[in-house]
Amino acid sequence: MTESNGLTLRTPHDVLLRIANRARSLRLEQNMPQTELARRVGVAVGTVKRFEKTGEIQFKHLLQIALVLGRLDDFEAIFQPDFLPKSLFDLKEPKKRQRARSK
Repeated sequence: MTESNGLTLRTPHDVLLRIANRARSLRLEQNMPQTELARRVGVAVGTVKRFEKTGEIQFKHLLQIALVLGRLDDFEAIFQPDFLPKSLFDLKEPKKRQRARSK
């Protein structure tokens, strides 16, 4: 993490490590060894060890780990639009884009 003018800037690598540390903490709180987590997720123990050390893992395996640890719902908020209505009359959802503009 770098700090600039009081702002904390996170890199993708920082986020990977924070997620891995949280997953490890949850696993330990549930008194689950790495071997059990790997078995329940359906991956090799080395995959779990590498994830907890480096944060690197396939996304589908990360979702399976979240499911086993009871935190799959946390992923529902990723990429949600920041829609806050100005009034109750603005509650209808904005149009969803079907594709990007061509250049």
